[in-house]
Amino acid sequence: MEGVTDEAYRNVITTLYPEWDYICTDFLRIPTTGSYPDKHLVKHYGEKVYSTPELKQKTIYQILTSSTAFTEDHIQRINSLGIDWLDINLGCPSKTVCKNQGGSYLLSDHDNLRKIIKTIRQNFKGTFTAKIRVGYKDDLQFDSTLKLLEAEGVEAITIHARTRDQLYKGVAKWQYVKHAVNQVDIPIIGNGDIWTVSDIEDYFDYTGCHSVMIARGALKTPWLAREFHAGRKVEDPQMRMLEMLKYYKEFYKEMENMPKLNDLAKNRRLKSVSRYIFDPMPDSKDKKKKFLLSKDYNEMMDIVSNLI
Repeated sequence: MEGVTDEAYRNVITTLYPEWDYICTDFLRIPTTGSYPDKHLVKHYGEKVYSTPELKQKTIYQILTSSTAFTEDHIQRINSLGIDWLDINLGCPSKTVCKNQGGSYLLSDHDNLRKIIKTIRQNFKGTFTAKIRVGYKDDLQFDSTLKLLEAEGVEAITIHARTRDQLYKGVAKWQYVKHAVNQVDIPIIGNGDIWTVSDIEDYFDYTGCHSVMIARGALKTPWLAREFHAGRKVEDPQMRMLEMLKYYKEFYKEMENMPKLNDLAKNRRLKSVSRYIFDPMPDSKDKKKKFLLSKDYNEMMDIVSNLI
């Protein structure tokens, strides 16, 4: 999630909710002009992650690239940094990204997609996976995309079960994931409209997938992995309120270690991860609106403390 899963966000999640098996960076855009220094490549990963073996092992380094980007050079240097797991984002539906022939656009351009996947696989020695949608404008190349990725050495595929043109409209069609499980021999990771513990269980039961990747659902309930492992399907509103307080306090504490952020920027960052987290609470729209209009951290915490 671009602009969300930066180092600060991931530090909060791994501190409070270590039950998540893996976490992922937002995507690093491989440039079409110039070259990132190694320092920038490490910064995207996070200094704490890079220097902490257990965090490094569970953090996926995601990139977004295109046929005109300097992919080979950057992958060689990412590999030399000892990154354990690299993921290519082939699902981003952004107009700008697709206009520049990256993200989900590549699902419609198999010639360039194959070249890019080959380049990455030849230059990266760790685990290499891909996140896709079921297609660009339609799903006609879905099966051939799966088989291309498998043939070129991708070791697992995460599927957001919508086309690019669907964006986030409607409901993700889990049957695509079920179908993919029977098309290739590598692990399939399901994604899309997984919001609750029951959704996770239903997803596994219906699709037979290897695992699930949760994005918006994790923004709604950052502690969802803990609830899944504990088998808790029903959430107490009082518990959500207390978890929200703990979550925001830890997030603010993490940002206090970022001297370049002033108070206004810190407040904006807290608001940026609050799109879904209020939804299960009584009068959620009004409370969320007040939270997003609040002027300082103390006002924010007062609103959360009075959710129920």
